[in-house]
Amino acid sequence: MSLLLRLCEWLATTSGSIALHESRYMYLIVLSVHVLTLCLFVGTAAIVDLRLMGLTMQSVRVSEVMTRLLPWTAAGFLLMIISGALLFYAAPLLRYQNIFFRAKMVTLVLAGVNVWVFHNTVYRRVAVWDQDPVPPRSARVVGGLALVFWVVLITLGRMIPYQVYWFDCNRQPQPAIVNVLAGCNTDSR
Repeated sequence: MSLLLRLCEWLATTSGSIALHESRYMYLIVLSVHVLTLCLFVGTAAIVDLRLMGLTMQSVRVSEVMTRLLPWTAAGFLLMIISGALLFYAAPLLRYQNIFFRAKMVTLVLAGVNVWVFHNTVYRRVAVWDQDPVPPRSARVVGGLALVFWVVLITLGRMIPYQVYWFDCNRQPQPAIVNVLAGCNTDSR
């Protein structure tokens, strides 16, 4: 059994996890905060990405769009991560064994790498192309990739609750690939 699986099993038995999972209202409040901050984050990030692609606000400098929207994007991201961590904490074992959750986390890492690459390469030369209605190809690619990542993340997030209908570690036998992707512990069966 993996260390991460044991950690999730332990987390699921903590009083905070149980209380959050069994709460009539708190879980729904956290879920609502997660969705609302997702809207704030993705909404502002999408505007930035569309500007990077040269599809909107072409008369506004890219640096101006970034200066005005990135604080809102960062706030939305921070609150979304905190509320997402609480949602994980409410049912850690179910999330750990959820193919869609795992894919969402991988996509989140890829989106983070995309942002990191942009800020450490393309955006360092923004003074050269800041006022161009259509930014250079590298900025457009980063913006387009980011939009794809946000769509995939939202779709995977919406699929998380439906995992139990398709890939449930408690319903065996399943194809071996499903057990591997979901992190099912089939040794004890």
